Amino acid sequence: MTSSDLISLSAREAVGLLRRGEVSPRDLIDAAADRIASVDPAVNAVPTLCLELARDAAENITPPEDPGPGWLAGLPILVKDLNDVAGVRTTYGSPIFADHVPDNDDLMVARLKRNGAIVMGKSNTPEFGAGANTFNEVFGKTRNPWNTDMTCGGSSGGAAVALATGMTWLATGSDLGGSLRTPASFCSVVGMRPTPGRVLSGLGSDPFQTLSVNGPMGRNVADMALMLDAETGLDPYYPLALPAPETSFESAALSPVLPKRIGFSPDLGIGPVDKEVADICRAAAEKLAGAGATVEESCPDFTGALDTFQVLRAALFVTGRAALLENHRDKLKPEMIWNIEKGMKLTAGEIGRAQNERARLSERAAQWFESHDVLACPVAIVPPFDVDIRYVESVGDHGFDNYVDWLYIVAAITLTGCPAISVPCGFTSSGLPVGLQLVAPPRSEAALLSMAASAEEIFGLSGQVPIDPRPGDA
Repeated sequence: MTSSDLISLSAREAVGLLRRGEVSPRDLIDAAADRIASVDPAVNAVPTLCLELARDAAENITPPEDPGPGWLAGLPILVKDLNDVAGVRTTYGSPIFADHVPDNDDLMVARLKRNGAIVMGKSNTPEFGAGANTFNEVFGKTRNPWNTDMTCGGSSGGAAVALATGMTWLATGSDLGGSLRTPASFCSVVGMRPTPGRVLSGLGSDPFQTLSVNGPMGRNVADMALMLDAETGLDPYYPLALPAPETSFESAALSPVLPKRIGFSPDLGIGPVDKEVADICRAAAEKLAGAGATVEESCPDFTGALDTFQVLRAALFVTGRAALLENHRDKLKPEMIWNIEKGMKLTAGEIGRAQNERARLSERAAQWFESHDVLACPVAIVPPFDVDIRYVESVGDHGFDNYVDWLYIVAAITLTGCPAISVPCGFTSSGLPVGLQLVAPPRSEAALLSMAASAEEIFGLSGQVPIDPRPGDA
């Protein structure tokens, strides 16, 4: 097979060839390296490569006697530059760590390696993953391959772009306020924010927090489910870890089930949304109705969600980043400084009230899901925007006064602890991708994957990537 043939394979197809010995891990590493050299200069998604380490690892892939779900058999992957990979430059998108090379893998990376993944490089991210436009002072801007004048979203922007352009078959992501879901939507790939504890998290300063999670990204639902199997399971160093399911997530994704009862909302009742995006997502919901689902305009009551999210997010920034502000203020971007300082001004009462509000929101969501199988809404309230704009400042007459508020439609879902997935559902009149966000009750990833696979079939957009980057004037 040629390099072009190999990079066009789905992850499941590539793993099948690896398991049967019809291609080698080195074949795939070389094909990916050629593709990265060819297309990455146009999009700047993969700033760090470790190809020699990858080739060395390929020589030591030993399949278990009975490979279980998630065995990747030597598949090369990319890891977001927020996750430590032993011996590989890991900057977190910050000049503070521009030359940082960790000695150890983080827990998720170690699990993926044990399941036969080979890390071949790092994908670009905004500084410490803060913000939904992927740029930083170490590596610069990552561009959307559907139009290189536009942003790919963030913070897992490099991962989404690499998938869309064929530089990798699978990629890791993470999600606090849409960091997996937004770039998946903007690049027409698939990304899932799982239930907290489903995917191993790193040995951070707060292993009990549930706002930020790691998760899988792929070109289609089944590929992403395969990666979720490879990332899942108990670990003594991660106290929130959930056990691997008895039936694989991949098998769930290969058994599409149309949801019976869908609640659709263009805006969750709490903010503005671009009309074209709302229309595309509504049309996608109508396609699900046409296939036999019952669709009604309904969603849980998200009153106060954005204020609650802002408080809890800011408190989390203090836990993880306050020392950076004290010691490296001059090297932090303004948005990071704002978010940490916002957290440092919070009172215990404010944090306590926000925790109580989150609990009430979770209760309202649980009650809503008693009469609905899935919530459907846009992933992003706007289509991809100019890569030189740091964040969305307004939609229509509604202005946002900070870099987080425009992400309300994903941030509100974060608070519920529910798994959520972005599935490509259409394109704007200018050819930019739009994703539909599907949300299910906590710990129901398998059911969500089955429903997402059904939606993917109905929308008919799977297989439209990888693409060659398209310049803005094309």
